[in-house]
Amino acid sequence: MSDVARDSRDATANVSVMRAPVSFDNEQLILVDSNDEVVGYRNKAQTHQGRGTLHRAFSAFLFDQKGRLLVHRRSQQKPLWPGFWTNSCCSHPRRGESIDAAVTRRVREELGVDALAQSIYKFEYHAQYEDVGSEHELCHVYLARAISSSAQVSAHAAEVMDWRWLSVQDVDDWMASRPSELTPWFRQEWSALRGRYQSKLERFLNELGGTTGQRGAA
Repeated sequence: MSDVARDSRDATANVSVMRAPVSFDNEQLILVDSNDEVVGYRNKAQTHQGRGTLHRAFSAFLFDQKGRLLVHRRSQQKPLWPGFWTNSCCSHPRRGESIDAAVTRRVREELGVDALAQSIYKFEYHAQYEDVGSEHELCHVYLARAISSSAQVSAHAAEVMDWRWLSVQDVDDWMASRPSELTPWFRQEWSALRGRYQSKLERFLNELGGTTGQRGAA
């Protein structure tokens, strides 16, 4: 584990609650081309086999009112990148489901939080995990906040093995010092949010009352 994560205040989760499954190998994902146009459907297990098949996905970055990002450690039950740290919530819309609806559903399922989210950008990436399979996604990146200021995270044990709130600077430090602990999509997306889309991130955090220079503290 990163020293940044270990030293962060308000960090431990005690963690996850076992609930009914929310991920299924046979759920139908949306296959797309590089322009995000639908070209078909395939079950989740097959979509991630081998080099992977390009499909629609999303990554959500959930911030609290102090401007801290919720990061989580992926469950060891995950076939791809088990035990890696990543952004708040990463998943896929199912056949017939919009991206916005999928973000709302999945943040609630994985983290127990009702959230408001806004789309920032989308990009295509491919990443291979050992000889197990791949992610090949047209990924929509969202910034999100809890609807209620008193919302409490209740992570799903089959999806999340640990989680914590980190300041933007703490995430930057972790990214610089121990990138191998982080999922490849998280690294790419955070670099974009701190680079090309920095102004959108700053505007979002300012609306929360957070600042990009803030250190995480309980």
